[in-house]
Amino acid sequence: MNGVRQPAVVIEGGVRAVSDSIAILWRFSRPHTIIGTTLSVVGLYAIAAEAGHSSGGLDLFATLIAAWGVNLAIVGLNQVEDVEIDRINKPDLPIAAGDLTEGTARVIVAIAAVVPVAMAVTQGVLELVAVLTALVVGASYSLPPLRLKRFPAVAALSISLVRSVVVNLGVFGHFAGSLEAVPGIVWALTLFVVPFGLAIALLKDVPDVPGDRQFSIRTFSVRLGPGRVVAIAVALLSADYVSMSVAGAVVLGAVAVPLWVLGHAAALAVLVLAWRGVHSHDPSSVARFYHRVWGLFFLEYVLVPITVIV
Repeated sequence: MNGVRQPAVVIEGGVRAVSDSIAILWRFSRPHTIIGTTLSVVGLYAIAAEAGHSSGGLDLFATLIAAWGVNLAIVGLNQVEDVEIDRINKPDLPIAAGDLTEGTARVIVAIAAVVPVAMAVTQGVLELVAVLTALVVGASYSLPPLRLKRFPAVAALSISLVRSVVVNLGVFGHFAGSLEAVPGIVWALTLFVVPFGLAIALLKDVPDVPGDRQFSIRTFSVRLGPGRVVAIAVALLSADYVSMSVAGAVVLGAVAVPLWVLGHAAALAVLVLAWRGVHSHDPSSVARFYHRVWGLFFLEYVLVPITVIV
């Protein structure tokens, strides 16, 4: 009887091991960033297709693979370099929690970086420049001697510019074949993500004050205090939504204006309501607000393509 059951036990153990490994990799990838990257690429593909630049589902899938690799390489490298800080600020991350060794993490980061570069080489200069730029900025953020995260203004700008310029223009340019005729909607989305990316960069550091202060990482949250930083981020986002609503109603001609204005007004209302419930000196409260802001980022890449298609 034991001889009959043993293969089943081995298979079950193997399935569980694979499942656990996938779960660890998912945590290592910082899921909210992967979801944001996915929606950005799919949203830009929809806008490009509506403009007559449909490159097919296979190209979309390949672009997603490359984008996921870049994303994983950047966030993974940050975790490799910040293990001691994460043990204070984010003890549930895989390396800090002891679920993933630094050696294995470095291998994952290396593979995640090499794959999109290899893919981009076959796709032309534009995609190669976009991939290399994102990887270089991401590495500079975490690695010495630059370690840009030590300089809060530069760190916030680096995060914002990758999310706004590199992703929006790089991905759209890839789908369209060039950047010669970027539609106004893509420029609007690019400009929208600049302050949005700055707000995300500011908010992500608010719950991390204890570890950052201990390791002399002088973020804006350490220098100004959590309350002021949250208020600055909300002001940036509020101005962003108002500007985007006006742009849709006055400047952009290729969108469903009522849906555009209503959608951005609703997002602004959600933002303000979420902010009213924030206790800036409670890290868990700010962390919840931070992830709600990411939810609004996800919404933008659903709302904008829908208003274009409609």
